[in-house]
Amino acid sequence: MRARAGLPPLREGVLAEVARRAIAAASREAFRVLHFSIQSNHMHFIIEAHDKEALSRGMQGLNIRVARAINGMLRVRGRVWRERYHGRELRTPRSVRNALVYVLMNAKKHGHLRTGVDALSSAAWFDGFAERVTRPEGDSPVRAPRTWLAGVGWRRRGLIRFDERLRAPD
Repeated sequence: MRARAGLPPLREGVLAEVARRAIAAASREAFRVLHFSIQSNHMHFIIEAHDKEALSRGMQGLNIRVARAINGMLRVRGRVWRERYHGRELRTPRSVRNALVYVLMNAKKHGHLRTGVDALSSAAWFDGFAERVTRPEGDSPVRAPRTWLAGVGWRRRGLIRFDERLRAPD
């Protein structure tokens, strides 16, 4: 999801925190946010949904929830998102693994991170890194996957290392 021009960077402390809380509250039974990454002017997500309708309604709710949180923090009204989200179905272990690397390490691509875990992503709660990661205190803002592909299948391609190059999901 890409933010409209004119907003302050979404990675700014308080703004990122309200967005993270809104993301954490967006998951439902049929729609689950598995992973996210907050960048200066956009956000990436890995989502599980029971069907197309659950995905559509869930993304609509996520967009609205995050937009209201950001507008509330900035004390403004109006659009937050420049355009509708772009979705891609992940069908293979390789595509899921590539998406995980892309989303969890996206701060590296944008120059916000050199190594380790991005604090403005769900990486700290991810259990698929080859290296050990210290989890922050408090509840996870994301849900555990329920599908074989997102929970187990991608691991057949190997755990994720901090030094990996980002590839767009297949």
